[in-house]
Amino acid sequence: MSKLFEPIKIRGEEIKNRSWVSPMCQYSCEDGYANNWHMVHLGSRAVGGAGLVMSEAAAVEPEGRISPWDLGIWKDEHIEPLKEITKFISEQGSTPAIQLAHAGRKASTKRPWQGRGKIESKDGGWIPKGPSSIPFDDESQEPIELKIEEIIDIKSKFVDSAERSIEAGFKCIELHLAHGYLVHEFFSPISNIREDSYGGTIENRTSFGVEIAKEIRKKIGDKIPIFARISVTEYHPNGWDIESSILLSKKLGEVGVDLIDCSSGGNYSDQKIKLEKGYQVPLSKSIKDGAEILTGTVGLISDNGHAEEILSNNEADAIFLGRELLRNPYWSLYSQEDINAWPLQYQRSFEGTGKIKYIRQ
Repeated sequence: MSKLFEPIKIRGEEIKNRSWVSPMCQYSCEDGYANNWHMVHLGSRAVGGAGLVMSEAAAVEPEGRISPWDLGIWKDEHIEPLKEITKFISEQGSTPAIQLAHAGRKASTKRPWQGRGKIESKDGGWIPKGPSSIPFDDESQEPIELKIEEIIDIKSKFVDSAERSIEAGFKCIELHLAHGYLVHEFFSPISNIREDSYGGTIENRTSFGVEIAKEIRKKIGDKIPIFARISVTEYHPNGWDIESSILLSKKLGEVGVDLIDCSSGGNYSDQKIKLEKGYQVPLSKSIKDGAEILTGTVGLISDNGHAEEILSNNEADAIFLGRELLRNPYWSLYSQEDINAWPLQYQRSFEGTGKIKYIRQ
């Protein structure tokens, strides 16, 4: 049997295959509410055969959004629209997952198609928060340094958002601890120069993220899988690196995190990344071996043969797909090459062809 289409059981959830939807911001919400765009966007990937369908980053408080158009899970009213989406995903045999996030110092920005850049308070934005008053780059707003009581409050908001997520029907929770957003900012010595219990040593700098994971596991019980997306390296000579990520992954595993979603970068504005096919796969392998924990890999993986090779070589336990699934929501079904795997409503499209083939232009 193909490794890519072999099920995987994590705690109480059996995920039907290893072809998973990576969280991808859509910048299409009003006041954090999911809408018809999200139903079709996420629902199409479930119909398309993905084993796990993950929402975009859902903010745990309004100020935690990357942009004013981000998905939210900070209030109970956000639950009902999400519940319709998770119900549909589950009906397709896929596992609905949600990514919980806080953008930290990278909050209050424009949508990508608006040219990015900061949105100031006078234009409907807000002043971002961070572990220290260090802006991401010269064009970013200077964040307000969080006080201890505010850090504790944000931890509780992550936990509350996790509870809402379960009520909304999500069967897996991912914590966004990567890409230069708030929790990653605490991890890194280039963005965290605090001198209290959340700064200084690596033990102190990682405590915020580890405490969030620990408190969520305590609140939601043992059946729901918890993932953590981390930037395994931030491509800075004095910054967060692979060794730091192995240590963090061990800590996260000890408090109940089941899988590390291995990405990279995002916290250093001058980062230099050699973008090539599967460029983050070695990072996944390093965490899998060094921390002895399940991993997912992501980044410029577009053909099923490559995905199969990664899994067969034990370099990851699952494949997160992003841009390829934007181009083709049915990638997972085409890759399976089995007419019977397709929805009954679509199977007649292959009658008389003798084959299943997707040609990517």
